[in-house]
Amino acid sequence: MRAAEDILSHQAIVREAGRVRLGSRHSLPPSPGELVVATPVAGLCGTDIQMLRGLRDDPSPVIGHEGIAHVVAAGTGVPDSLRPGTAVVVNPTHRSDSSFLLGHNVDGLLQERTCIPATAVRDGLVVPLDSVPEAVLGTLIEPLAAVRYALGLLAMAGPRTLVVYGDGTIGQLTVRAARRWLGKDIRTLLVHHTPEGVEWSTHHPVEGTELLLGGDGRLPPLGEGPVAALLATPRDGTQHALESALRLGSGDLTVDMFGGLPPGAASALLPGVDLAAVRAANCAGHPVPAAFTEVRTTEGRRVRLTGHRGVANDHLTEAAAELRRDPALYRDLVTHVVGPREAVRIMNDLSVSRRRTVAGTRLIKLAVRFAPVSPSPRETQ
Repeated sequence: MRAAEDILSHQAIVREAGRVRLGSRHSLPPSPGELVVATPVAGLCGTDIQMLRGLRDDPSPVIGHEGIAHVVAAGTGVPDSLRPGTAVVVNPTHRSDSSFLLGHNVDGLLQERTCIPATAVRDGLVVPLDSVPEAVLGTLIEPLAAVRYALGLLAMAGPRTLVVYGDGTIGQLTVRAARRWLGKDIRTLLVHHTPEGVEWSTHHPVEGTELLLGGDGRLPPLGEGPVAALLATPRDGTQHALESALRLGSGDLTVDMFGGLPPGAASALLPGVDLAAVRAANCAGHPVPAAFTEVRTTEGRRVRLTGHRGVANDHLTEAAAELRRDPALYRDLVTHVVGPREAVRIMNDLSVSRRRTVAGTRLIKLAVRFAPVSPSPRETQ
């Protein structure tokens, strides 16, 4: 048992009774095998917002899994490559240990200090960064890594056209990265939920991307060649997007169900297919080769379905390198950079409203900047 004098405290954004508040958490020195990290700028992602809205039952009081962290203290037995001061990114998904899902069932990064459990350290989920983008862009490393994973899966089908459903962070990252990882000749269509989303994208154009409004049900002719669809939708919108995607074009079709799905989710066009199980067949870069499920719709069309949970470490390092290589391509996606008190207000508003306008600007990525925290003498011993 640790003595009372070992206990420090730090600021954290804490979930409580359906709301969040700015509170204090104990800052304990790391036990053997553990790390304590500080994240100067942490991001809020779509799954975080779903937790705030009660659409997911993840128990962690402190959410958040996006951002570049710096090792503050290392317990005994931690590799020397993770010495204090090292810039790292934490892979939030453990492929084989369900007790570790950062910001979901263990405390996440929306606080000044985060303890990373020994299971995540031992199994290599704390990844040192050789290529370190600017801190605010660090909030995009994990979501861009997930996009890298998805585009790698879709690339196996050799698509000539990519249709992206959803204009949030993942959709916007996808259209920016498509030429990088699917080739410069890829035709990209971005399907939006609302006219406000189309307006934002119009003012933040991406070369080669056509903008569409999903509600009108119209898509331009897709031409010949294989088509890929990426469903960058909220958990409660994935099935509807899939219904639309299954009717895209007339040639080869591969669909990545990027957005989450409730257990047992099904489609009337795909009777007997457990969509959540299909999506979860790929996890954190495994298996190799990746899993695809070939299905036939009730209309007689053959389709390949895929998806994934989590990312591999290589996806994270590739994403960090991409953000360092071309920061201007992605910088406009971090639309709001605020301190923790303002973040609490925004997060509580998001928990009760679907509105995406904050301080007169459409919210794509919220980045929360915490004050720099210097290690205590006890932590640096």
